Amino acid sequence: MPTVEELYRNYGILADATEQVGQHKDAYQVILDGVKGGTKEKRLAAQFIPKFFKHFPELADSAINAQLDLCEDEDVSIRRQAIKELPQFATGENLPRVADILTQLLQTDDSAEFNLVNNALLSIFKMDAKGTLGGLFSQILQGEDIVRERAIKFLSTKLKTLPDEVLTKEVEELILTESKKVLEDVTGEEFVLFMKILSGLKSLQTVSGRQQLVELVAEQADLEQTFNPSDPDCVDRLLQCTRQAVPLFSKNVHSTRFVTYFCEQVLPNLSTLTTPVEGLDIQLEVLKLLAEMSSFCGDMEKLETNLRKLFDKLLEYMPLPPEEAENGENAGNEEPKLQFSYVECLLYSFHQLGRKLPDFLTAKLNAEKLKDFKIRLQYFARGLQVYIRQLRLALQGKTGDALKTEENKIKVVALKITNNINVLIKDLFHIPPSYKSTVTLSWKPVQKVEIGQKRASEDTTSGSPPKKSPAGPKRDARQIYNPPSGKYSSNLSNFNYEQRGAFRGSRGGRGWGARGNRSRGRLY
Repeated sequence: MPTVEELYRNYGILADATEQVGQHKDAYQVILDGVKGGTKEKRLAAQFIPKFFKHFPELADSAINAQLDLCEDEDVSIRRQAIKELPQFATGENLPRVADILTQLLQTDDSAEFNLVNNALLSIFKMDAKGTLGGLFSQILQGEDIVRERAIKFLSTKLKTLPDEVLTKEVEELILTESKKVLEDVTGEEFVLFMKILSGLKSLQTVSGRQQLVELVAEQADLEQTFNPSDPDCVDRLLQCTRQAVPLFSKNVHSTRFVTYFCEQVLPNLSTLTTPVEGLDIQLEVLKLLAEMSSFCGDMEKLETNLRKLFDKLLEYMPLPPEEAENGENAGNEEPKLQFSYVECLLYSFHQLGRKLPDFLTAKLNAEKLKDFKIRLQYFARGLQVYIRQLRLALQGKTGDALKTEENKIKVVALKITNNINVLIKDLFHIPPSYKSTVTLSWKPVQKVEIGQKRASEDTTSGSPPKKSPAGPKRDARQIYNPPSGKYSSNLSNFNYEQRGAFRGSRGGRGWGARGNRSRGRLY
């Protein structure tokens, strides 16, 4: 084993040789042997080996292996020095191997080392993006679980920081091709990360690119399979996939396939859905997704059949008025509960799909069924008017911080919901029923649209001003129905609305049974 002095002497031989450095193979071999020495020798070797690496192609394997030994040394300072110099080995055919090594080194628990590995990977990415991707995807497909997860995390966070000259069209095509291989066997969390990676690629910002992504999501969602509401994995997979698909839909990229599946397979099983996520209102979650997708539904093959299923489900949440006793009081003990959040979603979805078959209520339903529906609408509208008045009264004069309290936030959202329902019910009471009104779903932002989406505000707001929340009926506007004073007032304090925000977040990486045998937990 060479001493410190011998290492310096051989370094001097190589440095002084200038253009003839390749003739001093023995001197370089001494430096390679420095990795077998003590701490001082190893530190010098970590710096000297990469400096002259390019001059000795016949010793490339030995040099890379020697540096790799230093990357795995017990001394953290030696490891850091060795990792920092690794990009110097990334030349020609060696680059994919260096990328593979660096990807494996992502498993380190030392934060400084981890940052060095990330920087080294970014450095060689700029040298040869395709070669670097080869090393990364090799480990994602075949590496240890922790390496796989951190490599995916690296791609999802770092790709977007690379300049356009690095992420060329050919490089993006390689990312898409390799990602498709990985997507054959992923967990839910991994799938979400890959959708983040792919949806950020410039080449997939076009209509055809978005359509490709929707098809990828549809394949992952198993829309060809019969839905099993009692299987939490099946339910979770569908919801996670649908959350990824929703931002991709537009007037040119239709949601028809998903909406059809929800109407045919999910709505009939709504009450039996199971979820492993504690505290999640799974039924409301499903109805919200359906409402968001319904705006972008294209021509549906079984429109009348699916509209009827949607209509029947809506009826379940639109109660008939309670029977009155002879003295005019309710025969029952309490008023039916009005589930506004559910009704907003179902009524909105029905309103959107009803535009495609505007004579559904008048020509496709018998007279008795239509009469029953209008009675339900009338009863719901009466309760609605009371809630709207009381919510407005409760919020009257409140601005700024006063509206930011948890209680008032709930009331603001509740007012959005009730106003939306009110607008939609008015439309359906027209003769014939109208489908012209536009509202913004209560949980959606009014003016913001995801970057890359060429939508006019929401599809739900086309024709409505982007900067205003949908207003309720004006004070002097004709009300549909005026309920007896105070009849519904006692229910206002029990109004409960859970605002869940966006649906695209991951619910945790549990293996998707039907997608393969891989089952990985959350790392971070």
